[in-house]
Amino acid sequence: MKTLSNIKAVQKILAPLRGKKRIGFVPTMGAFHEGHLALMRRAERECDFVVVSLFVNPLQFGPKEDFAAYPRSVPSDRKMAQEAGVDLLWTPTAEEIYPSPYRTFVDVEEITRRWEGAVRPGHFRGVATVVAKLLQVVQPDRAYFGQKDYQQTRVLRQMVKDLHFPVSIRILPTVREKDGVAMSSRNQRLSPAERAAAPILFRALTQAETRVRQGIHESRPLLKEVAALIQSEPLARIDYIALCDPASLEPIEKIQKEAVFLLAVKIGSVRLIDNLLIRI
Repeated sequence: MKTLSNIKAVQKILAPLRGKKRIGFVPTMGAFHEGHLALMRRAERECDFVVVSLFVNPLQFGPKEDFAAYPRSVPSDRKMAQEAGVDLLWTPTAEEIYPSPYRTFVDVEEITRRWEGAVRPGHFRGVATVVAKLLQVVQPDRAYFGQKDYQQTRVLRQMVKDLHFPVSIRILPTVREKDGVAMSSRNQRLSPAERAAAPILFRALTQAETRVRQGIHESRPLLKEVAALIQSEPLARIDYIALCDPASLEPIEKIQKEAVFLLAVKIGSVRLIDNLLIRI
């Protein structure tokens, strides 16, 4: 596995492969866990050459968010990527990704109005901008993302469609700990007591799913029960809970065929998100 930071060096390696090898790409912010590795392994199985980017993107963090505290572990990340079969680990600098003065951004409208977009203004502008730039450099055949960041997957699908990126977006199921906690780099920041409280998110989602299977399809009682269960945990504070159309992410009053539950909850000072797709 090669490790490179320079954009031109990355392009030089990839240029001769295009049209001859299937290139798979996994964009990450590092602090790898089993969720990241699942994406890398799938890319390794489906593609001839796998690129992983490791870049903690400052543009997607708000002024009061945890950019400085975001976990960074490049040496162990490098080892894990190599063991997962990655061919090229790209570790760009912020100075090269956003050369000064930087003036160009990508905004995806409508689908970013609610949920993460409302709670974290500018977040999806940062996500869309950096992913567009990474795709432009790598020009992969396939790019791999996890379902845990559900709204992000919808935003990126829209961006790729609207900007005619010739890439197939692959979304893999959320990887979970044994107690149901969605794997996330932010989990490293949970205290033992907070970690013990974290399964409340998935318990609430699975309880809602059970109620749907029992025939309750209206959003109001479902969301009320989810909220009550989460609020029963003293360390949990709800940012939002929602039952939405899985494509538009607009709230729905009743599940007809399918829907997605979205959650954002602070456990202590650590903000966790989760979701669950429901089909009836």
